[in-house]
Amino acid sequence: MKRLLTLAVFGMAFAMLAAQDKKEEKKSNTVTPLNRDVPRHKQFVEIAKKGGVDVLFLGDSITQGWEGKEAWKKTFEPLKAANFGIGGDKTEHVLWRITEGKELEGISPKVAVLMIGTNNSSGNTPAEIAEGIKTIVAELRKQKPAMKILLLGVFPRSGKGGKDLKDPMKVAPGEFQIKIGQINEIIAKFEDKQNVFYMDIGSKFLDKDGNLPKEIMPDFLHLSPKGHEIWADAIDDKVKELLK
Repeated sequence: MKRLLTLAVFGMAFAMLAAQDKKEEKKSNTVTPLNRDVPRHKQFVEIAKKGGVDVLFLGDSITQGWEGKEAWKKTFEPLKAANFGIGGDKTEHVLWRITEGKELEGISPKVAVLMIGTNNSSGNTPAEIAEGIKTIVAELRKQKPAMKILLLGVFPRSGKGGKDLKDPMKVAPGEFQIKIGQINEIIAKFEDKQNVFYMDIGSKFLDKDGNLPKEIMPDFLHLSPKGHEIWADAIDDKVKELLK
């Protein structure tokens, strides 16, 4: 009986450890570079080798969405801008890209526009996500000390009511908004007004009731052409100011 009890205790302990390990596996480490050597990354490395980039946009699919948009051609192409956005990226992926991935080798941008973190929002706390963003900012400062960084607050996502949102991450409608607000409250403090400048333009995408109109964010996450026009108009003057 005593032996059976001991085995049962060991079994319970093992199950608890296994559950904890499983939980830890699901939770990504926001500050440790994570290899995501996708074809798009290889394209960025080749772009960097050619040089000639004055404004660098870093981020995930929201940044990638600039491609083919008239607002990009009109506002940022004349500024020698490059779009280094990769769909699905989290903070740890961007960290890998600018360190081991060597995406910054060959270019010396005058300005970097950084917006990242929304893909971490289902698996990490606001503090963890903010720490990942802080680590990216520190790495950019380390590699390109003369470069100004325009750090954007994470954009709002999922409708206030969320009725049309099919969310694969199964997070309750509204929870993203709360978490994003908490992330932005932390990262706003990273601004030093000398090298790092913070802007939260999220409210520009909302209607008067605080909802995300579908004509701005059709899936309540990615921007429409109209949404990109709003984004371009919101940061255009600041980017040009930092270029000087």
